[in-house]
Amino acid sequence: MDKGIRVTVWNEGVHERQHEAVKKIYPKGMGRQIAQYLKKQPGIASVHVSELSDPDQGLADKILKNTDVMTWWGHMAHHEVTDENAARVQQRVLEGMGLVVLHSGHLSKPFVRLMGTTCMLKWREWKGIGEKERLWVVDPAHPIVDGLPEYIELERAEMYGEHFDIPPPDQLVFISWFQGGEVFRSGCCWHRGLGKVFYFRPGHETIPIYYNEQILKVIYNGVKWAAPTAVKGGIKRDHFDPPLEKME
Repeated sequence: MDKGIRVTVWNEGVHERQHEAVKKIYPKGMGRQIAQYLKKQPGIASVHVSELSDPDQGLADKILKNTDVMTWWGHMAHHEVTDENAARVQQRVLEGMGLVVLHSGHLSKPFVRLMGTTCMLKWREWKGIGEKERLWVVDPAHPIVDGLPEYIELERAEMYGEHFDIPPPDQLVFISWFQGGEVFRSGCCWHRGLGKVFYFRPGHETIPIYYNEQILKVIYNGVKWAAPTAVKGGIKRDHFDPPLEKME
């Protein structure tokens, strides 16, 4: 995009206020940790942080209309996001806004609406500290893995396991292996309407995942991939279309 990508980092912001362990890891919140990284990257025009406690839950029309790509992290309060706000996020994706859904955002209302499935999965937080994970790149030509090694190894992670009830991804970018033996589709891409959706699994709140430069690099690459693309003159939808050729 000529003028750069306008990003909104939407973060539920509940864990950081209610749990001291999370507050110690992310004193300014997970969203601001992600935003701090994105602000420094080439091609990013602006980064706005929204939280559930903001007016209109951080999803006011003015914010949505000025967002090219939204990242979404939620967990404890999926049910508190209003159906109206979820529908407006969904509509913006259909109109071209990119959506990067992180970790437990798999059960967020906008993601579930866009997938049309339950988005349920298996999970385990082993002994409260997690377990080793390897995120294997399975599509080395995909732009989301640009500049990354063939796998990312995390010493501690919350396990997510199959079956992950999602529609088959248009592109599968990462598959995770966990120390306990499970595997998981951890990096999935879809096209919805004129917009793009990227789901990326790592990001448990009690593990400092969003300080890992490789994980942040994936999020940045995901933002770039999900940014809107435009056909010159725009795409006209839901209207009578006269023929281009002469017809008898």
